[in-house]
Order: sequence, then structure tokens, then C-alpha cells
Amino acid sequence: MTTAVCVDVGSTYTKACLVDLDGGVLLRRAEVPTTAGTDVLTGLDAAVAQLGGTGELYVCSSAGGGLRLAVVGYEALVTAEAGHRVGLSAGAQVVHVAAGALDGRAVAALRASRPDVILLVGGTDGGDGEVLLHNARRLGTSRMRVPVVVAGNADVRDEAAEVLTGRRIPVTVTGNVLPRIGVLDPGPARAAIREVFLRHVIGGKRLSRGGRFGSLVRAATPDAVLAGVELLADVTGAGVLVVDVGGATTDVYSALLPDAESETGPRRDVAGTLWRSRTVEGDLGVGVGAPGVVAAAAAEKLPVPDISGGPPYSAGTDRRLAATAATIALRRHARGYSAGPGQPRTGGRDLRDVRLVVGSGGVLRHGGGEEVLDAVLGDTAGGWAAPAAPRRTVDAQYVLAAAGLIAVDHPAAAAGLVHAL
Repeated sequence: MTTAVCVDVGSTYTKACLVDLDGGVLLRRAEVPTTAGTDVLTGLDAAVAQLGGTGELYVCSSAGGGLRLAVVGYEALVTAEAGHRVGLSAGAQVVHVAAGALDGRAVAALRASRPDVILLVGGTDGGDGEVLLHNARRLGTSRMRVPVVVAGNADVRDEAAEVLTGRRIPVTVTGNVLPRIGVLDPGPARAAIREVFLRHVIGGKRLSRGGRFGSLVRAATPDAVLAGVELLADVTGAGVLVVDVGGATTDVYSALLPDAESETGPRRDVAGTLWRSRTVEGDLGVGVGAPGVVAAAAAEKLPVPDISGGPPYSAGTDRRLAATAATIALRRHARGYSAGPGQPRTGGRDLRDVRLVVGSGGVLRHGGGEEVLDAVLGDTAGGWAAPAAPRRTVDAQYVLAAAGLIAVDHPAAAAGLVHAL
């Protein structure tokens, strides 16, 4: 039997799975507290040892807050929004979006967001390149030494990279996220962000002494999960929706079947359509994110969970928090994103044709799945249309991240894992 060990190093827990690569079957799993306060390798090695098996090691990580990305674009509704969507699909938490020519105040706001990586975009290929060059110069003189991925206008991106390189800022040049109006090309930028995360960010988090942990990590955890969701959609041939409720954030993933009218017809989105998408809600969670759930519930006119007893909460309170967080996160995912007050929403998702809904997160895995998914699919007042009659399940064994990690090297085994959902 040929096996692989897949490990997800989270901010709270480190989860490990032993996978039979010949049969595409999960053999065993283990879970230990993440040892971020000392060295994450201690917890990683303990989780692997609990499995009692060996094999090629695949690791993803969201420890230390994962990947914080800032997007700097040409204007809010097109290239900045396209960059925002690509950043989310790359497994990043998009902590700041700036649009237009950066000035002193905009640079200060960018610095205050504490990004790990900056995605610099702007202009379709052959279009206006002045804003992209201006922003490269402002970043070069900002005294920020954050790695930059340049994914804008092909005519000027090399010149923009030279400006940044001259200021000793690490730069990666890749394909334009929006080569033409309405055409979103996330692949090159997503790959570049992943490489920068592995090369610069993992070591900078100081999660471990030495270089072994950095050499083991292959992806940010949300990037691995999205790859698993994409595979699940391909295997089932249907739209898939995943909601993952954590202690600090709630992530939503959707993989939809392409619709020609949305790509070329009157409903075409000028910032492009991303059929495989993720959103992350950094204010919604069942742990440190609980106050954000309370505030968001009041704003959405939902029943407000009572957290007056303070953490740790009871199992019932955890489930109510998770159900509320999931409901709000799905509303935001489906309704789309607004760049500011009075600005139109873009990037909304039509989820009516979804045929499989998957719940994830500790509360759902420990008995709260039915309550949370009932709340999500029974939401009729949130400004979005829920899937009509989907099959529902909970990723109780963490197979989505594991499948995403091995999908490239072992596609048949990865497909076998997601078939178990």
C-alpha cells in the first residue's frame, strides 16, 4: 500500500490524515493542539506520530493568521475588484483594497493593514499604464519591504517591477488578472501569490526555528481547501457550496457551473466572473470572532446570540453562533462586495443551482452540522436565493484540505477522498 500523510496546521489545531493513495481512502486521522507558542513542528510531528503510518508528507498552514494580502488597483469596480477576487481565490485574507493613484494617506492606510503580500494590478493589456507605474513608485518610496506580485497591464508591468526591484523590494511578475474587460484570469496570479507565501511569508511568521517547516508547507490552508472544492465540483459535475465556521473567521467556497450568458451576455461582470470562488469573513467566528457575530446579527436583523457568559461558551451557544455566522457569511458571499457606501455590489453568486452543500468547522463536526445547515438553507430574508433541494453533508474527516493537497500529484486518490463526502 502506498500512503501519504496530509497535515493542516491551523491556528488552534493541527489535523493529520493518513491516505491510501492506491484506493483513495482515508485510513486514519489525528488532531492535536497547534504549538504556535513554541514551535509548530512539535504539534505537527505529534499529529503525524499519532497516525502510526508513513508516506510522503503534504502540509498546508493557516497558523499565525494565514496569508494577509493587500490589493492595489487602478479603479474600484474593475481591476481592484478583480484583484480582490483573485486574492481570495489564492487562499488569502484580503485585509485592504486600494484603488486609484496612491497618495500619502492611501499609503498610510495600506501600511496600517499589515499585509504579508501586496498584489499590484491595474489596466487591461494595452490600456492605461500610468496608474500602475505611479503606484509602483509610491510603493518603492514607502519604506514598506513587503513582497509585491505585479499582475497588471502587460505593457508596463516589467517597468513597474524594475522600479520596485531598484528599491530592494521582492517582486514577482505574472500575467494580468484582467487582460480584457470582463475576462478574469486568476491562475497566474494565484500561483504567484502561493509561491510568495511559501518563499517569504511562512518564514516571516516565525512559527518554527530553522527552515524545515517552510520546506514542508505547500499551500495556505484555504488555497488547499478551494482546490478540494474545485475537485469535488468536477467529480460530481454539479454546483458545490462549502461553509467553514472557525473560531476567528468564517469562509465560504462555491464552485459553480459556467453560464455563457454571464460571461458574454448582458449580465457580464466587467471585473470578470470567477466560477470557483471563496470569501472570508474576518469578523465572524465562534471564538474570538463571537462579538463580530453579535454585531453583524443585529445589523442583519437576525436573532442575536447571547454571549454574556463569556468564553468558553456552552455547546448550545456555540451552535447558535455558528448558525448565525454561517447565515451571514452566505448572505455576503451571495450578495457580493461593495467598495463603499453608495457603491454597487459586485461579485455576487447565484447559488440556486447548487446541488451539494458541505459544512465544515469544529462546531459542525461535533454535532452542530444539522442546526447550522438548517439555518443556512432556511434563510429566506437575506437578499439571496438559497439552493432549491441540495444534498447536505459535513466534512467530518477534513478530506477537502487533504484532497486539495494531493490533487496535482495523485488526482485519482484525491477524487476518491472527495467521493466520500
